[in-house]
Amino acid sequence: TAVFVQCSCQFINCITFFFYCADKQRDPALRRRDDFEDILDERRNSSDVRYALRCYTPVLYKGVVPCKASMLKTMVLQSDHLRYVIKQMSKDTGESPEIIQEEAAVILEEMAHRLQLSTVRFFAFVLSKAFKTLFRRVRVNEEGIQRLQQAIQEHPVVLLPSHRSYIDFLMLSYILYTCDLSLPVIAAGMDFLGMKFVGEMLRASGAFFIRRSFGGDKLYWAVFSEYVKTMLRNGFAPVEFFLEGTRSRTCKSLTPKTGLLNIVMEPFFKGEVFDISLVPISISYERVLEEALYARELLGVPKPKESTSGLLKARKILSDDYGSIHVYFGQPLSVRSLAQGKIVRSHYNLVPRQIPRKPSKETQAFVNDTAFKIVRLQEENMVLRPWVLVASILMQNLGGIDLSLLTEKTAWLRSIAQSFGAFLDWPDHVSMNKMVSSSVLLHHDIVTLTGGCVVLLEGQQGPESPEEGVFRRAVTVLMCASYRNQVLHIFVRPALVSVAVHTTGSTRREEVFGCFSFLWNVFANEFILCPGSTVQDFEEACYLLMKCGAVEILKQDILVTERGHSILSFLRAMVEPFLKGYQTVCQYLCEEVNDGFAEKEYVPAVRTFAVKRLLSGSLKCYEVLSSDMQKNALAALLRMNIIKKAKIADDIFMKVNKISVNRLEDSLGGKIPFQKPVVARL
Repeated sequence: TAVFVQCSCQFINCITFFFYCADKQRDPALRRRDDFEDILDERRNSSDVRYALRCYTPVLYKGVVPCKASMLKTMVLQSDHLRYVIKQMSKDTGESPEIIQEEAAVILEEMAHRLQLSTVRFFAFVLSKAFKTLFRRVRVNEEGIQRLQQAIQEHPVVLLPSHRSYIDFLMLSYILYTCDLSLPVIAAGMDFLGMKFVGEMLRASGAFFIRRSFGGDKLYWAVFSEYVKTMLRNGFAPVEFFLEGTRSRTCKSLTPKTGLLNIVMEPFFKGEVFDISLVPISISYERVLEEALYARELLGVPKPKESTSGLLKARKILSDDYGSIHVYFGQPLSVRSLAQGKIVRSHYNLVPRQIPRKPSKETQAFVNDTAFKIVRLQEENMVLRPWVLVASILMQNLGGIDLSLLTEKTAWLRSIAQSFGAFLDWPDHVSMNKMVSSSVLLHHDIVTLTGGCVVLLEGQQGPESPEEGVFRRAVTVLMCASYRNQVLHIFVRPALVSVAVHTTGSTRREEVFGCFSFLWNVFANEFILCPGSTVQDFEEACYLLMKCGAVEILKQDILVTERGHSILSFLRAMVEPFLKGYQTVCQYLCEEVNDGFAEKEYVPAVRTFAVKRLLSGSLKCYEVLSSDMQKNALAALLRMNIIKKAKIADDIFMKVNKISVNRLEDSLGGKIPFQKPVVARL
């Protein structure tokens, strides 16, 4: 049921008027972009040995003397916070403080980095060779580097890159070494420690290793949090971690995890540092190294375990072309400025600093809002190559499309994307036909040109079952979809308005907004939709549709123009796979589940259900097989209280409200009208 809070007409029109009048300030299409420099250009014309052994003298935070790894561990083990936790645990368990202290030392030894310049120089040499082979260009925004250099000298810095590939953290360290900036200490998963030699080399280049889950291990949490905060308080090095928590297998931004962000902000909340700079970093790949691996993982193939032998086997990728990479260092965000008027720091003075305390609701809301803001900034600064638009068109023409028509549609979509503010890297001196053709050629593992028609590859065919045929087709579709996903943040809000206009069959603004609000809520786990921004997202989407000539905005109505029918139809088709995916999950719950199901059985069961529908022809959308979409749908149903979670013995059991599931499925399919919105004035 859509619950709609309607603003007064005057308020709504004021927001639209604001977007119109503040065009040059608000319009993303007119925002100034930094210039880029290819850092591989010099590497191709000079000695890699000389580069690796060059004089490296980075500017440090307030001239602080670099701290040896052994000294850092001593500071952590002797900290008031860790001593307090050990004392409390000793009281609770009856174990002696000395034994718990030894346990803490073991945890820290396993966790801590041992940054050594000699290892960094070795990686600089090896990565220089590898990157020149893999990539045509690695382009970095010069102004972003200058801003980061200034920020490092003034306040402790936290680097927050997007995460699409294993290459991400290697690339960032390589860039910072090249630009003579302080190397970061990087939060890495324990998986890497299983790689003989390589794991320890990563540790020696700045990685510190943490478990994927701490559970209720108070000692581990205390050691980890104190280790990170000690590095941050003293400004020994920038701290780097991935806000999304893991690599995005779909190339869509993931809902941010706030645990580590909470930790790095705490020294500011407690007045231990004057300020902290958060630096959003966007890493954009023209072609992702793990694209085929990701597609198979989404279809249930287990992720290969990180190993040195696996790394050596992966050398064959060095013979392929992966296009260009763009790395955009965003404007550093001051935690002090962000917290102004939102956090009352004096509350932290009421409790001794060494005593751990849970974040208040106010603090948690602030950290959550900041996390979403950073991920949105990462999205806005993603540099998009022509292929993402080509892939978006191919995803709506899976049977193939004539090359000339594909080129024409790409030019059309480019103009819309530019008006929506997409950060496109599109050389003016290259013809549209050549640009599309070269994109198709680069992604030869996904598409091929046959008889003037661009079609998705079917993969290696042979004796196979019908289910294997579905799997083979789905791999290619999901690979192509991952590139369309890279541009979804540009189109998703206007696309939801397009679906709302089509579903309601109404021009009334309040009815369209009611449907938009419902869809916004359903897909809040699927896309980065900042909490509390429903009205703003709706008005911005309407403004963008008005700007590209798709709609006219009247006082109470949204009218689709003659030109707008094709635009809105295309936008609807962009989010159609997600509508189908969530409907399929609802159908599974209604048809295959009695009262509930075990959580661990959910994804395999939905996948089997979807495969049957694909084979029967009642379902055409292969993206429904994506485990990412299935998990997001489950998260949405839990959030909306349509499914409730309960622990029975050692299993997690899901209780299903079938009436609500049926209603949701019908609403997503446009079978029942949305209830009349509740009217209230803001």
